[in-house]
Amino acid sequence: MVAARAAAWLLLAAAACAPREQDFYDFKAVNIRGKLVSLEKYRGSVSLVVNVASECGFTDQHYRALQQLQRDLGPHHFNVLAFPCNQFGQQEPDSNKEIESFARRTYSVSFPMFSKIAVTGTGAHPAFKYLTETSGKEPTWNFWKYLVAPDGKVVGAWDPTVSVEEIRPQVTALVRKLILKKREDL
Repeated sequence: MVAARAAAWLLLAAAACAPREQDFYDFKAVNIRGKLVSLEKYRGSVSLVVNVASECGFTDQHYRALQQLQRDLGPHHFNVLAFPCNQFGQQEPDSNKEIESFARRTYSVSFPMFSKIAVTGTGAHPAFKYLTETSGKEPTWNFWKYLVAPDGKVVGAWDPTVSVEEIRPQVTALVRKLILKKREDL
């Protein structure tokens, strides 16, 4: 009996000490105004992570649709997380301040925006390396979209030819599931 209890205790202790598998919300990023932000603050919400660019052919369509999605579903259960990137066609050449001004002035963007980063290659931001590795899909252009569940796991990835409206049903279903779970937990 004592040996069984000791073995059970050891198993519990080992499980408690085992490293948790890394997820998207374990990373940190600098926001568009230069402040380091733990993505942990978005845990428990659905996130649509997008590499954005101000001078791309996809800019107008995507920014409008992303802002509408944020308006419809956010900010308590959902956020678009925008990461400007200048790696594709040099279509995000401006400073963070200019990028933020453009997005807010032109599209009334209310979702979180982060500082300009690299999303591919050896200099890619660790959060995007995680998104690429876990989804198996690496950005090849601006406006790649990664859907991240409340637990930080990637549940979908789409290239810029897939519109925000096309993925809206999947995003909405994940948000609805989250809301129902939160109600059940009350």
